[in-house]
Amino acid sequence: MHHRKDLGLLALRLGVGGVLATHGTQKLFGWCGGAGLDRTGQAMEAMGFRPGRASALAAGLGEAGGGLLLALGFATPAAGAAAAGTMAGAVSVNAPAGFFAESGGYEFPALLGCSAAALGIAGPGRYSLDHLTRHVLDQPWLIATAFTMSALTAAVVIRRRIAVTTERELAEEQGVIDEQELAE
Repeated sequence: MHHRKDLGLLALRLGVGGVLATHGTQKLFGWCGGAGLDRTGQAMEAMGFRPGRASALAAGLGEAGGGLLLALGFATPAAGAAAAGTMAGAVSVNAPAGFFAESGGYEFPALLGCSAAALGIAGPGRYSLDHLTRHVLDQPWLIATAFTMSALTAAVVIRRRIAVTTERELAEEQGVIDEQELAE
């Protein structure tokens, strides 16, 4: 009975980590019906992430790598921070559609991001590679460092995406105005 929390952490790590890893391999390799790196890069470019292919690679690695490490319970603070930061970018894309996933909202990436962050902060539990390695990569300083770096990186990426999409919208508006002026 005293290992219930460790079993719960294992179940949560396997579930969240497995979903993240699978989602990331869709981006990276086109597995499980995914688009693969080139097509995901084109989609990322269209969403305002530039350069698109590098953004797709970063997102795929954050999801696949962070998810795999979470599932294994290894370098848990860094894995949780990487996955949470990656999901922050996904939330920024889906936010205009509102909260609920059924309307294209950010519900699902927010849940994955919050779950990954919680695991990164709480730690992996007894049934993990971190436990087997005596928590060499699961230290309090690593939690602070990893989450600070992830938050700063996510903020820069999201801010840049907003600037790109705003610039694109203004150019489209200007194009509409120019076309109307030409018609007159």
